[in-house]
Amino acid sequence: MTTTPAAPATAPAVTHRRLRVGIGGIGIESSTFCPHRSTADDFRQTRGRELLDRYTWTRADSDLADLVEWVPLLHATALPGGPVEAESYLTLKDELVTRIRAAGPLDGLVYDIHGAMSVVGLSDAEADLTEAVRAALDSVGTPDGTGRPMISTAMDLHGNVSHRFAAPVDLLTAHRLAPHEDAWETRERAARNLVRCLREGSRPHRAWVQVPVLLPGEKTSTRLEPAKSLYASLADIERLPGILDAALWVGYAWADEPRCQAAIVVTGDDAERAAAEAARLARRYWDARRDFVFVGPTGSAEECIGQAVASTKRPFLISDSGDNPTAGGAGDLAYMLGKLLENDAIRSGEVTAVHPGITDPVAVARCFEAGVGAQVSLSVGGKVDAGHGGPYELTGTVEALQRATDQKDRAEGGAYDRGVDMAAVRVGGLTLILVERRKPFHTLADFTGTAEGGLGIDPRTYDLVVVKIGYLEPELYDMAADWLLALTPGGVDQDLQRLGHHRVERPMYPFDDVAADTYEDGAGPDLTAALLPPLTPHRA
Repeated sequence: MTTTPAAPATAPAVTHRRLRVGIGGIGIESSTFCPHRSTADDFRQTRGRELLDRYTWTRADSDLADLVEWVPLLHATALPGGPVEAESYLTLKDELVTRIRAAGPLDGLVYDIHGAMSVVGLSDAEADLTEAVRAALDSVGTPDGTGRPMISTAMDLHGNVSHRFAAPVDLLTAHRLAPHEDAWETRERAARNLVRCLREGSRPHRAWVQVPVLLPGEKTSTRLEPAKSLYASLADIERLPGILDAALWVGYAWADEPRCQAAIVVTGDDAERAAAEAARLARRYWDARRDFVFVGPTGSAEECIGQAVASTKRPFLISDSGDNPTAGGAGDLAYMLGKLLENDAIRSGEVTAVHPGITDPVAVARCFEAGVGAQVSLSVGGKVDAGHGGPYELTGTVEALQRATDQKDRAEGGAYDRGVDMAAVRVGGLTLILVERRKPFHTLADFTGTAEGGLGIDPRTYDLVVVKIGYLEPELYDMAADWLLALTPGGVDQDLQRLGHHRVERPMYPFDDVAADTYEDGAGPDLTAALLPPLTPHRA
């Protein structure tokens, strides 16, 4: 990789006037291996006061209130899924760009995105969106008429950072924890870095490098080494003189696009130090590539169920990882359902289990028609992702029902989880929770419901809890007496070689046995950081 010579960081004088900063973005994580298609209706779209209320640092009592006028544009976020339909993407993109132009002069933009959005027909959706956002910002200019608006991006560490995407962005940062318990902290860091640079008149250099490694999130959790130490080192790097921020992306493993790989960006006024630290971090990541392991013990569906049934630890949690809707899975595979009911102890009721939440609107509607206590015969799941066994035929008893109107929308960490119709059906010792649209089950409230008369299911009272998830979210993690990660099939299969990537750049670990002698000089990949020169403070 060649290094772009550093451009002089000419910058305007320190700004004392009140800044005018926009907030907006479009965020979703999209598996190109998932047959589900995301549409504009899947996105929680916020504007105006509702958008500003998402954040704490936009409040009137924030220390930034006297320094910044926040301008709400459009923020759209969706539960991960399949690629976004082109028409829906264009509708959202056009509104964001139109709102930027209508907002008038802006000093900058807090760009709240994910980084792993795929759109039908595009190979780098974030780059396409960002180029349009940059052009719109440049067209309105800054309030004083002398500068060029800055973009500060807050991202998920499972996003992708291509050169094309990074080039129009002044500041980039990402989560430092997986699970993402620091999602809101990341957004605030992006906002404060932007305000700092605007007030100081700073236009930092960005040292960017990609690493030819692509790993699933379940192998890169910051609960374990080597990710734990790698991400912990970011704070140390940004404390160095001349450095503003350091970020590491593991990339998104379930999209088959050239941009999908690990990336590092170190930002600062000291170009030489930023480049050196980015290259050093890239080398550490590369050298550790074989040390990443799954966040928990793994096995096939049958192996995990067998171990869980035999264990005395309760509740015992199992992740149905291949169909995890919060990673981009369809959420309607009945593969694990079939394996659970093949087990004699579960089928007979000797062992109890609860398995949320297979997406099947037709089956849910039939349960509502039948009513609580009725026996129903259902063809469950396998309608969207039909490539792994198709629907599962069962007969059971409707245990509980909950209408979407009895639930609250929530947007935690950026994911959109709206109320859905749900039905609980019991078959032997198994209680199956069906949902009429894709929904994660991450908390106790997801099972019990949020209103009187909800499902009322307490997962802690079951022997087994089998959830469509990868690594356990904090509340589930605390609940589990023990747990296993089932390596099940689906659109977010942990076994990447089974999926059939053919568009990612090669050689790439783990698709190739990328030894040092694969490369011409025998020293491994060129991990020299490219210096992206500061974006000129004046409009082109």
